[in-house]
Amino acid sequence: MKRQSSKPSAAPEEHDAPEAHDLGLSHDLPTLLNRRHAIGLLTAGGLAAALAACTSGTSSTSPTGAPSGGPGGGAPGDTAQSDAGAGEIPEETNGPFPADGTNGPNALTTTGVVRSDITSSFGDSSGTADGIPLTFSLTVVDVSGEGDAGTPVAGAAVYAWHCDRDGQYSMYDITDQNYLRGVQEADADGTVTFTSIFPACYPGRWPHIHFEVYPSLDDATSATGRMRTSQLALPQDVSEAVYATEGYEQSVANLQGVTLDSDMVFSDGYALQMARVSGSVSEGYTATLRVPV
Repeated sequence: MKRQSSKPSAAPEEHDAPEAHDLGLSHDLPTLLNRRHAIGLLTAGGLAAALAACTSGTSSTSPTGAPSGGPGGGAPGDTAQSDAGAGEIPEETNGPFPADGTNGPNALTTTGVVRSDITSSFGDSSGTADGIPLTFSLTVVDVSGEGDAGTPVAGAAVYAWHCDRDGQYSMYDITDQNYLRGVQEADADGTVTFTSIFPACYPGRWPHIHFEVYPSLDDATSATGRMRTSQLALPQDVSEAVYATEGYEQSVANLQGVTLDSDMVFSDGYALQMARVSGSVSEGYTATLRVPV
């Protein structure tokens, strides 16, 4: 378990309109190239493949309905993805809309950000994000010692955020709202749980949730001492079921235009980032992910 520098990442870039989602690669590639697997991308062929993949119009599934290129299985509505694997969860870009002080606004230092239900705005903002209910839990474990299971990091804090049903991010695309952002302190098992809505799929990106891990609640709410920044991936079969519902229409075509193997974040491996998801459109979904640091 290593503490990451709290030094801001790439210089802030202006985001004037929702269409900037289409510029996701230009925003995120500089940070992506710092990843542990970036050497492969720096070859001429690898970089060309990464750029071409962002405009891919294909997707594929295994016979079980799970995304190709990774573990799958389980009954419909109970997509069992593997969270096994050695090492720590990959360090990822926090994207252009983190609101953690590294690129414009800072939600972390705003009163009210510590909460489990992130569907509504907090502080001086008001408003609620519409969408299919999603409850997601992240369990932070320290794997720096011996053994594969890891030790729960009780008292750690997690900041989580994601886009809304329209693929927009609060505090950037929607400047008068700060919903779908929140901080929770890990319990004795190292687990934090958030109540939210299922995020959209916007152009060029696989459905995902961003999160940052901090040593303590005080560190998180002062935006210092960040240990890890990563992303949770959502399974294809569940995403397709959600996107077939009213309000998610644009996500149907967007999901068809990207695969896990072409996504700029998950293309180099996602076994440690693919959530286990159960539930249904009518009842809502529950997602869990083990976060080894």
